[in-house]
Amino acid sequence: MAQTTILGRVGQLLRANINSMLDGAEDPEKMLDQLVRDFTNNMSDAQDAVAQTIGNLRMVEDDCKEAQDAATDWGGKAAAASKKADELRAAGNTSDADRFDSLAKLALGRQISFEAQVKTFQTQIDQQSATVDQLKDGLQKMTVRRDELVQKRDELVARAKMANAQTQVQKTLKNVSVMDPTSELSQYEDKIRHQEAMARGMAEVNASSIDEQFASLQGDEDKVEVDARLAALKAK
Repeated sequence: MAQTTILGRVGQLLRANINSMLDGAEDPEKMLDQLVRDFTNNMSDAQDAVAQTIGNLRMVEDDCKEAQDAATDWGGKAAAASKKADELRAAGNTSDADRFDSLAKLALGRQISFEAQVKTFQTQIDQQSATVDQLKDGLQKMTVRRDELVQKRDELVARAKMANAQTQVQKTLKNVSVMDPTSELSQYEDKIRHQEAMARGMAEVNASSIDEQFASLQGDEDKVEVDARLAALKAK
């Protein structure tokens, strides 16, 4: 019964569609870890089942060999008793000859009994050998599948880490885009331009004031000259 259970569990795991299981899993990495543990545990159970079945097989093989040896031994005893009976009968000793023939028949009966045991043991040996072969084959396939699972898990973890890193980069780029420091620079540049324009305006205002002052001075000089010339004319 235990062997049948192990074979069923091995078959179920081997038939499992890993990709479809991953598609429906909320956390594929955890699910793969659990699958690896399940496979490892079932491989251990399968190994125990193989060892137990092989041990039982060896016991039956030993029993079969003992029964075969016993059958051969009783066959030899039957042949010896029959030969002795023939010799006694040839010598005219019918009574002892019949007794040895009876012993020969008894030995043949034991031989037949042990030969029947041999057949029964051989049937068990054939059945258990087939079971051992199935378990070994399933165990080998489970080993391959477990290696595939481990490889799939490692690949998935690496892809998940890469995807997470790419997501973080995209989030950072998005935040940078939203903040857009160039807009602030543009505002600051406009402010500087206004300040520069103000400075130029003030410079022009100051320049106009100076020109007017010089013009005023020039006008005073001309008036002085006129007054001086007028005084000169009157003096003549």
